[in-house]
Amino acid sequence: MIDRTPEYAKRIDGALALVAAQDTAALLPALLELAEMTGGHWGLEGRKVFDAIRAADTTLQAGIVHGLAARYHDLGYDTAPRRRIVILLANLRGMQPTADGQPLDTRSALIRLAAEQDVHWDSRELIRLADLELADGRELPAEFVAVVRRSCLTLWNGKKQLGELVARLDGPPVNPGEAWSDRALAELDELGEDWRRLLAHAAAATSTRPAAKWDKAGRELIEPLGTDEVRERLLSWLRLVGRPRTTPLLGGSYGPDPNAAFDPYNADALRGVTWLLSLLPAHPETARTLGALAERALRKAAGLGPVNPKVANAAVNALARMDGEPALAELARLATRVSFKGTLKLVNTALDARAEALGLAREQVEELAVPAYGLTEVGRAEHRLGEVVALLEVRGPKAVLSWRNANGKAVKSVPAAVRRDHADELKELKGAVKDIDKMLSAQSERLDRQFLARRTWPYAAWRERYLDHPLVGTLARRLLWTVDGTTVGYADGELRTLADAPVKGGGQVELWHPVGSEPAGIVAWRDWLERHGITQPFKQAHREVYLLTDAERATGTYSNRFAAHVLRQHQFHSLAAIRGWNNKLRLCVDDEAPPATRELPQWGLRAEYWIEGDGGENYEDITDTGSFLRLRTDQVRFYPIDAPQNSAHCCGGEYRMWLRDGTDPVDQLPLTDIPPLVLSEVLRDVDLFVGVASVGNDPTWQDGGPGGRFREYWTSYGFGDLGASAQTRRTLLERLIPRLAIADRCTIEGRFLHVQGERHTYKIHLGSGNILRTPNDQYLCIVPKSNPSAPQAGYLPYEGDRMLAVILSKAMMLAADTKITDPTILSQL
Repeated sequence: MIDRTPEYAKRIDGALALVAAQDTAALLPALLELAEMTGGHWGLEGRKVFDAIRAADTTLQAGIVHGLAARYHDLGYDTAPRRRIVILLANLRGMQPTADGQPLDTRSALIRLAAEQDVHWDSRELIRLADLELADGRELPAEFVAVVRRSCLTLWNGKKQLGELVARLDGPPVNPGEAWSDRALAELDELGEDWRRLLAHAAAATSTRPAAKWDKAGRELIEPLGTDEVRERLLSWLRLVGRPRTTPLLGGSYGPDPNAAFDPYNADALRGVTWLLSLLPAHPETARTLGALAERALRKAAGLGPVNPKVANAAVNALARMDGEPALAELARLATRVSFKGTLKLVNTALDARAEALGLAREQVEELAVPAYGLTEVGRAEHRLGEVVALLEVRGPKAVLSWRNANGKAVKSVPAAVRRDHADELKELKGAVKDIDKMLSAQSERLDRQFLARRTWPYAAWRERYLDHPLVGTLARRLLWTVDGTTVGYADGELRTLADAPVKGGGQVELWHPVGSEPAGIVAWRDWLERHGITQPFKQAHREVYLLTDAERATGTYSNRFAAHVLRQHQFHSLAAIRGWNNKLRLCVDDEAPPATRELPQWGLRAEYWIEGDGGENYEDITDTGSFLRLRTDQVRFYPIDAPQNSAHCCGGEYRMWLRDGTDPVDQLPLTDIPPLVLSEVLRDVDLFVGVASVGNDPTWQDGGPGGRFREYWTSYGFGDLGASAQTRRTLLERLIPRLAIADRCTIEGRFLHVQGERHTYKIHLGSGNILRTPNDQYLCIVPKSNPSAPQAGYLPYEGDRMLAVILSKAMMLAADTKITDPTILSQL
């Protein structure tokens, strides 16, 4: 709202005078200036102008409508001015005469403008415009039909009437404006009526799961078209889902951007497409595309959360209905990648059902579900395509496809003969590379979670599913295992002990963890890995071990080791889900929420990390949807797994146990009663949450964030004592730095890596990566790239430490500070 100033009153009087004078040309800019001044909140004075326009003749009204519509389209996609025009026209609704008196071109202008809205909030106006056009025998534009459909799905006011209108409209089977729907509609013009009926049947998939009647109709529609043709066509459409809208929509002043979401009407059609695919014979490409669709539908959008869980759930249900190894493999992969609770529940249900049907444990199904993706030996396969050999290899965390010509010489690009004569095989190989990359990441996550799973394997089964598996073997052969109590690693084609003695067989196998091992033994295995040039897929030999501290023995039942931190809530929430924790986003509302918890059924325990929303007094502390941007952290506690749930107010306050039906309270467990492996892994998770999500490791927060409130915390975290993971990083850098080309310019002292440049000497904190420079420890802000890769530093013992890569890249840059060209950095030197 604006202050009702004399200037505002003067402009209102001026607009009224222009209405009286029938001066449309001058009235239009006057209205737009008033719209900008009021921000869309016209108030009582503004209504005088609207009343005057409604009382004016149709010539003036038509001129205003046309002028505003023309100005709307001239603005391109500058959303704020466009919204003001929409609000202006909304205030003028009701001025248009009936069908007998309204010029058709004025009505068309209003329809074109409405067609670019995400949702038209005046259902009566939509129905009025549609009825007038239909009464005149005019065809409604597909984009206008689309906004009617979206409004019907979104609005409560007038929903019944809009539903009746939608039923009367003869629009396209899907809404235009999305890449996949535009492609489908364009192809339907050539494919004919049978395909149109198939897509219309898909758009009728409005229930959670397909009914038998729907499936029957789907099969009848597929049969005349051919299953292979239907598969190829539907998959080509699904691959375009999630691309930017071809026709951007204008959203409201508040809430998420509609262009980041899926069209809600088309979401039903996508659900139907996935169901149709599940009716076809199983095919690897179908499973691959459905898995990718589920992930795209769960990508986070600002103010929205997951883009469209409904589509993700449909893809999972379609995979669950399909037979064969590829569909099972996608479900197993999604089980390690999906964090959205509703979809993850469907994935777990599908895998549990498969396990029950096969008479196997869930873990066994996940192991058996990993395909080879064309690999014929561990991490390698050769495919002859004519005279050319395609070599598919797994190198570290990635798959690589290389080529050799008829003479056995390596060539950089795909040979022309392969593109020409073996297009299908080439497509499969490229698809395999993408599948392997995704599955390697998923299997690495799954293996990293096995430390708390208490799993043991018979030796023969373990070799088949892990060590000698064409894909999983590339990970398993880089890890340490315990065979009948003896720790072994894989090198030079065999399992070997620390002394390199071969191990030919055994009884029971477990994944090795450093808890309980002597420090000298751990160091010896680190040396063994380095001697054999083995880079582990995640920290194992270098894994942090968290032992009870004196402070924790004093508190007895809780740990304050990771209390009093400030975390970015949404980053913490995503990371917690990936690590198997359950968490509820804190909203700035009068509600309670449980702590972040991880249930450990194999141990009969539940770990809790107590958190609360931070701020809320200021709008900058919360998102448009009302969730806190940041959290404050408190204690880590352990309870029996069946203990009643604790909860606290989302905005802060004491945690209390929620007791129902006379349930007795259950005390938290003494930390000394927690098995060392469980304590270490839980605290490692929490350390990871803090290390990744803390605002203290954000180099742009040197001013302390909003209002400078976090300056003290940022300084203490960004340059304070090193945590366990940073201590591990320090130990590694002590061995790594002497091998670097900049070794003579680097020293490690306490918490910092000191780098001698030509301009200054720099201190890089080994925990946060923040930098101080001479003189006087001035702060130097260097924002790392989103996906930095470590410089060529020789052997690295493990993958996945992003901060290590950041520190090394900063050190390399600062050692040669006279070669820096980035103006944002140079201005600070």
